[in-house]
Amino acid sequence: MNRNVSIDPAVLKMLPVAREEGIETAWDRHDAQQPQCGFGLTGLCCRHCLQGPCRIDPFGDGGPQTGICGAGPDLFVARNLLRQVAAGAASHVDHAYEAVEALLLAAEGKAPYELQDSKKLRQVAGKLGIPTEDKDDRSLAKELADAIFTDFANHSGETMHYLTATAPAERVETWRNLGVLPRNPDREIRQAMHQTSMGMDADPVNLILSTVRQGLVDGYAGLHLATDVQDILFGTPQPVVTEANLGVLKEDYVNIIVHGHVPLLSEKVVEWARTLEDEAVAAGAKGIQLAGICCTGNEVLMRQGVPPATNGLAQELAVITGAADAVIVDVQCIMPSLGPVTRCYHTALITTMPIVKIPGAIHVDFTLEKADEAAQQIIHTAINAYKKRDKSRVRIPAEKTPMIAGFSVEAIIGALSKVNPENPLKPLVDNIVAGNILGAVGTVGCSNSKLPHDLLHVEMVRELVKENVLVVATGCSALALAKAGFMAPDAAERFAGEPLKAVLSAVGEAAGLGCPLPPVLHMGSCVDNSRIGELVYALAAYLNVPIKALPVVASAPEPMHEKALSIGTWAVSLGLLTHLGVVPPVLGGPQVTEILTSQPVVDLLGGRFYVESDPHKAVGTILEHIRAKRSELGI
Repeated sequence: MNRNVSIDPAVLKMLPVAREEGIETAWDRHDAQQPQCGFGLTGLCCRHCLQGPCRIDPFGDGGPQTGICGAGPDLFVARNLLRQVAAGAASHVDHAYEAVEALLLAAEGKAPYELQDSKKLRQVAGKLGIPTEDKDDRSLAKELADAIFTDFANHSGETMHYLTATAPAERVETWRNLGVLPRNPDREIRQAMHQTSMGMDADPVNLILSTVRQGLVDGYAGLHLATDVQDILFGTPQPVVTEANLGVLKEDYVNIIVHGHVPLLSEKVVEWARTLEDEAVAAGAKGIQLAGICCTGNEVLMRQGVPPATNGLAQELAVITGAADAVIVDVQCIMPSLGPVTRCYHTALITTMPIVKIPGAIHVDFTLEKADEAAQQIIHTAINAYKKRDKSRVRIPAEKTPMIAGFSVEAIIGALSKVNPENPLKPLVDNIVAGNILGAVGTVGCSNSKLPHDLLHVEMVRELVKENVLVVATGCSALALAKAGFMAPDAAERFAGEPLKAVLSAVGEAAGLGCPLPPVLHMGSCVDNSRIGELVYALAAYLNVPIKALPVVASAPEPMHEKALSIGTWAVSLGLLTHLGVVPPVLGGPQVTEILTSQPVVDLLGGRFYVESDPHKAVGTILEHIRAKRSELGI
């Protein structure tokens, strides 16, 4: 391994341990894959029928220029992209659907979950036009769940109700004019699979419009829906103080790591870990230490203060510390390699979902109705694994960084209301107008082995906040920035430009935090990109301008999962410049690339994709865009 694999010092300490132990990691497997298939990288490979696989010569040097069916390069690329975005949307919609099932079962008293946020329940119900007066929470929650399920049973041509109830009217009209408004989210995903099968749509432009529709499915039947329902069930996040990185694991404790995306399981693991801590002490430990990886880690971080161990790409290294007694996984971004890696240690790898099983793992069947029983079984398994730990193999890196997390939109508005109770957004907008806040960037998404781990997240944000750009972050991007100190109580002092620092100090003092707000606000998991959307909606409404007019940019510095493409498509559909640090497989289709990244998509939606893997060049373009938007607004 002769490349700069990471800027995270904990990762750099653990990789030599992995080599010493003879354990292969994601970085080793990345290097073994080189050179990666050029047809796949450019999107010029098709496996949609059994006549293939077909490939197209991207250079026109005499190789095939069409597939066997006659499909050309732009058709190859557009079909492949639509399938990827539909798969990303399906991941989030499935997540959200299960959350709604939990809401309904909790309302009926059939699952052991309480409704933690009555205010959010009534707000969401009201948004959908459900009367809320004189109704108890359980009755209202049942009515809300039933109303949401009507979107999944919509057999008409009517637009999905959750979208029209949530999205800005200006955007809804734009999408209606383009003919991309989704109906039943499941129907749209099914239709995308049909549309991209052999002998179907041969128009790349039409396929791109269908890709926009999938972005809207993700944004409203996935992101917004999951976030709203999870807030009702588990509470809307408020700021919490904890630490981040592998150093949060403790040598003399039973270390339990939750990994995946859905808090229905992880919230119960947290609850029962605290309840059964005496059993861990009886087994010889000082207690139970919980830690998170990836987005389920973000979920229990912002609601329960559970410290994140690392982000997705470094998940194997948490096991290689030798201190992880159990890794509990649910869905998405879980490397199959966790199976062989955990078998090198005493660590219990516990799968919980019927669609995520790993050979050699312990499977604890998690159902909503029996959530408590499953969580207790998991805790007992972790304690038993601790008894088998080889203490001579425990090597926990010392790195850990203080962080403040849990900035939901409600928490941000709450902090601003301490400055101006009657008009909380006014201080934020006034400082944007004055230039103390140049603009805002939302950094989201994954970590990717093609790039030095965390580098783009950190280097981009370092420059942005120095230039007085406020950053909000979710997912593995948020964890990268937490590990690098951008969410620490002293982060504003260390990283922010002077005007931004003054704003953060004033708001933090007024809100009673005892320190400035950090220059990077942790807003949650991948589905919580909807929180960024809500904040953007509120700013646009306050200024009475369309979203595309705002000095706001979205960025996925290290996108990896198909979900990153579906989220990015949603962001472009909102009218935002959307930066990607990794080139998606579209370069083989010049027409598709042109539409996605330049004026055609700006004319249609107001936003576009921008791809740049050099963090400094990316920041230069982002700042130029923000300044241009400020100029257009006359500020």
